[in-house]
Amino acid sequence: MLKQLRLKAGSGPTQPPLELQLAPVTIFVGPNNGGKSRALMEIESWVTRHTPPECQVIDNLVFEPWTLATLKEELAKIEIEPALSETINPDHVLVSKLKPQDNTGARLQIHLPGLENEAQNPNVPHRHYYSSFLSLFTLRLDGKNRLALTEQQSAGDLQHTAQNHLAHIFKDNKARAEVRRVVFEAFGKYFVIDPTNVGHLRIRLSPRPPVDEREERGWDSVSVAFHSEATLISEASDGVKAFVGMLTTLIAGEPKITLIDEPEAFLHPALCARLGKEITSALSETNRRLFIATHSASFLMGCVQGGAPLNIVRLTYDYSTATARLLTKDKLTPLMRNPLLRSVGVLNALFYNAVIVTEADADRAFYQELNERLLLAKDPRGLEGCLFLNAQNKQTVWDIVQPLRELGIPAAGIVDIDVLKEGGAVWQKPMDGAFVPKLSHSALATERSALLKAFEATGKDMKRDGGINLLSGSDHEACTNFFAKLADYGIFVVPSGEVESWLDALSVSRNKGTWLTTIFQAMGEDPSSASYLRPSPGDVWDFIGSIRAWVANPSRKGIPD
Repeated sequence: MLKQLRLKAGSGPTQPPLELQLAPVTIFVGPNNGGKSRALMEIESWVTRHTPPECQVIDNLVFEPWTLATLKEELAKIEIEPALSETINPDHVLVSKLKPQDNTGARLQIHLPGLENEAQNPNVPHRHYYSSFLSLFTLRLDGKNRLALTEQQSAGDLQHTAQNHLAHIFKDNKARAEVRRVVFEAFGKYFVIDPTNVGHLRIRLSPRPPVDEREERGWDSVSVAFHSEATLISEASDGVKAFVGMLTTLIAGEPKITLIDEPEAFLHPALCARLGKEITSALSETNRRLFIATHSASFLMGCVQGGAPLNIVRLTYDYSTATARLLTKDKLTPLMRNPLLRSVGVLNALFYNAVIVTEADADRAFYQELNERLLLAKDPRGLEGCLFLNAQNKQTVWDIVQPLRELGIPAAGIVDIDVLKEGGAVWQKPMDGAFVPKLSHSALATERSALLKAFEATGKDMKRDGGINLLSGSDHEACTNFFAKLADYGIFVVPSGEVESWLDALSVSRNKGTWLTTIFQAMGEDPSSASYLRPSPGDVWDFIGSIRAWVANPSRKGIPD
């Protein structure tokens, strides 16, 4: 029913708005306050209101026209007979549909000629009848109402079309077997539908599968005994209820358009991944539409592994500029398969405003702690929503930075000053990883070589004996200018030499094996203590501030369109 989506923002301030052909599954990712939840609410409003709403994230939704045959088929499933005292208006049909999220029913009359006309021409400015019809098939789930999906429901008249997802799955042996398989793999219990509270259906988790269909679906003593040995799902944890509820609704339910905000709520990472994989797989061969807003890398990974066609859209908003970027599967796959990227949890970067990648774990811990102190002090040099990752050395920093930037994520690399020591393929790594224009490579390589000779002429170790301060006069100025050019592309070189050279006033030994522990001790851990190290002008604090300035610049260099 939904064919195309256009957002108000594009990949950058000067880029056109993102427009995409909708797949069965569309996943919104990004940092907090990026617009993910709002996107879901705006899509729901666009679908269910008579006229398109005023939106901040969504610019347009394009509907696929219905054929009359398909429309009549769907109407037949929900059309009901009027009550004895009920009058049906001319050319109207009476329909009813249960809302699974709160177990209440919607009952309304729809003007049939008007519905047929609008369903065949759904992209008109006013959709009075069609929006009323679609509202019956639109389901939005949040952290609270998804738990209601597993509550007891009316069985209804099983001779007619099922009026809720439990009745539907009770009648559909194939769908019930599929849910049973997934639930057993997740929890080691068998999903069964208990009809023994006559007129109602409820979910139980059984220690064994039913011997046959009759044992599960009957009312005799055998069925009663079978279900009495199983646990009502109402007694299970919220995680189990959320998982089973979403699974059954998406596999056996009737919503044509489902919107789920944070499906990972109540679920541990492994269960998130399984849920993502199973629900995307279930929708792969359907014309239904699922929209999800998530903060979970595990859930996202499961969705990608599910194999269904999907769109992944990263939304950001910094209170002045919004972005929307389509993340292609071919760019995401290396983040899940590459051992280095997977080992540092790089997929989590999708949910942060920015990423800083360091040479080693000690470097990461040090810079992360300093940033926390900047944020605690409400210092404008601190980076909000920043993920710190560590590589294995200065070369592999760019193996992490490059794929993140290809996804539009501002990822900065911090390297020690000895990055100047090697040319050739080693120097090429930051050039390619930071997307420095190729025409600039030769000039920068020449400057690097000249600066290396200037450092060598001092007869001292540039990394341990003073960094940029070993140079004087025009050489010092040239090095400062060179580092500024690199910083324009998110390549940040430690000017004082190495990470251990920061906060020299603390007089901490630079012994690699003990430095991090010693520097943290010297910095103090109690913010209320007079000896606690607080941000001050200059030194590493300004260095982090320069990274923050690059991240905050909407026209920052080094991010491909």
